[in-house]
Amino acid sequence: MLKTFRIYITGTVQGVFFRDYIKEKADSLHVRGYVRNLEDKRVEVVAEGKNENVKVLLEYCKNGSPHSKIKQVDFEEIRHQDFKDFKVIKI
Repeated sequence: MLKTFRIYITGTVQGVFFRDYIKEKADSLHVRGYVRNLEDKRVEVVAEGKNENVKVLLEYCKNGSPHSKIKQVDFEEIRHQDFKDFKVIKI
């Protein structure tokens, strides 16, 4: 079963290669969607794929990359978006 989650990560997540870390994990899990920095210093991830793979990516978001410090992770299931790949969106 396919799932699509919107995930917001709060903490030290900008300027520490967090987006590249999440892209690498998403690609290895065959999860599609995107990751981007937000103006309020959070990172947004939209992840779409097999339920178990999206849940593993969510755990990577909760644990963070080697140089990040995760304070809070909020997520919600959203409507399927039919992404073709996983992208790092730069503002």
